[in-house]
Amino acid sequence: MPQTLSAKSLFTGTNWLHNVVIKIENGMVVSIDQNEFDETSAVPFIVPAFIDLQLYGAGGKLLSEFPEKTTIEKIHQYCLSGGAAFFQPTIASQSNEVIYAAIDAVKAYKANGGKGCIGLHIEGPWINVHKKGAHDEAVIHAPDIQEVRSVLAYGQDAISMITLAPEICTPEIINTIQQAGVVVSAGHTNASYATAMQFFNDGIPVATHLFNAMSPLQHRAPGVVGALLNHPTAMSSIVADGYHVDFAAIQIAKKIMGDRLFCITDAVTATSTGLYQHQLVGDKFESAGTLSGSALTQLKSVQNLVHHVGLTLDEAVKMCSVYPARLMSHKQIGGTIEINKNANLLLLSAELALINTVINY
Repeated sequence: MPQTLSAKSLFTGTNWLHNVVIKIENGMVVSIDQNEFDETSAVPFIVPAFIDLQLYGAGGKLLSEFPEKTTIEKIHQYCLSGGAAFFQPTIASQSNEVIYAAIDAVKAYKANGGKGCIGLHIEGPWINVHKKGAHDEAVIHAPDIQEVRSVLAYGQDAISMITLAPEICTPEIINTIQQAGVVVSAGHTNASYATAMQFFNDGIPVATHLFNAMSPLQHRAPGVVGALLNHPTAMSSIVADGYHVDFAAIQIAKKIMGDRLFCITDAVTATSTGLYQHQLVGDKFESAGTLSGSALTQLKSVQNLVHHVGLTLDEAVKMCSVYPARLMSHKQIGGTIEINKNANLLLLSAELALINTVINY
């Protein structure tokens, strides 16, 4: 049955349209125009649905502790509650046994009709122990090529991103991952500025959570942070909760990086078993006293970017939709609202609260 929605302002992902009607048939956007605009039923804003490329669990279940399709189902529902239609379930540094089990979970989720899952994001264990953050040191190591090939072969069509410290991985390893169609992200890295610039020049397209778990910007040692700020194309995710990164630092980075900066939630859930035991402290999570994850949704990221960083709503929305979609280069997750494309959009109030979602995979 056709669906008609009136919006006082609709952001397509490229530009604003005002006092418009969007018509949806069979899950597709068929028109966006001013015909039949209904002021009385119009919502303040319609924007593209969001994308979250890094979160670890929901509903009391971390994927690394409960590598099951039901965990990914919980993650999916959590994402939808905060406006994210597409997501990458993520595991922090773990044993190969857990990595393989998480791959199985993603395969099972997709095989049973699970929607929205781009693929598994494996963060570590191929990272630098000096920038481990809340990751467990016991499982962190530099891989050999055979280990990497085995993981990639087992995770074919299930793994979509791997965060690693490029300084502890050989160029052959990085090339092998990329040739498998998996996005390599530099993270939990202690690389120097020069080394990081070389990695980005050689084709690593992105880094994981700017400022966190990477060599900092110092006036005599610009580090990975300096390389990301100064590189012309390298992108980076950032956690916009005000705890992982001060809002003023996000504002500074945004002015420099522009469309190269995008949001992840880095969201975890309360747990009391396994390697990563997260406790909610206020509105953030800690593990053994170390900041270990956020309590964000992507909608909250947008609200923070508007209210605390000072971004316009359209730019905040792009950081949670258009830019991560661009990185993943996936036709089904364009992060936009377009005619003849699937309708994946959010209805927002004037206060940027979620009124409703329209999701069509």
